[in-house]
Amino acid sequence: MTAPASTGTPRSYSIQELPRSERPRERLRALGAQSLSTAELLALVLNTGNRGQSAIALAVQLLAGVGGSLRRLAQRPVAALTAVEGIGLARAVTVHAVLELGRRLAAETREDGVPLRAPRDVYSAFAPRLEDLPVEEFHVAVLDAQHRLERDVLVTRGILNSSLVHPREVFREAIAERAAAIILVHNHPSGDPTPSADDRLVTEQLVAAGRLLDIPVHDHVIVGRGRYSSFAEMGLL
Repeated sequence: MTAPASTGTPRSYSIQELPRSERPRERLRALGAQSLSTAELLALVLNTGNRGQSAIALAVQLLAGVGGSLRRLAQRPVAALTAVEGIGLARAVTVHAVLELGRRLAAETREDGVPLRAPRDVYSAFAPRLEDLPVEEFHVAVLDAQHRLERDVLVTRGILNSSLVHPREVFREAIAERAAAIILVHNHPSGDPTPSADDRLVTEQLVAAGRLLDIPVHDHVIVGRGRYSSFAEMGLL
């Protein structure tokens, strides 16, 4: 009897067909989450696979569309994720929620009460929240006399220009907190932290206002992707 011809398409095994010791959920319980690959962790988030493919295969397909980068995956809108077969609205929203939790966890790694004494300190405190945002956010770090962060004030979200960043909004919380000083922080979604003409104009205006209010502007740090620019380091204050 002639054996049926092979279709040439490799079979995708379900997670339940794997030995128990090789299943992601069991391995996580036994060895910890750090022992799993990115695809396996994402498979646990997806929970189940799709017709003919396991959750791991679906996770691999999702990661392949972004070059294996979780950062790029987080930047893709929900609608773009649902374009992948097997990723419906509920799964796409869940993936976004998990990645946002990871971003917030990274933002909490800085110990509370640690002074922001150098531009690198400011970058370390704000980069986890700002470096991957698709739009610009302008923040004011309100400092106490020991340079510790009293409050992080979001002033604007969107394109930064001098008409949107008014000294009244910037210094309102600083005055209320009796701030010793402030540091200006914003991100460039392009990833390039080089100051623009608007960045320079906004900084000049706010530094001048700070002198009048006796609340010095210690720095303006622009967060890029993996790097930053500091007006204080560049001698632009």
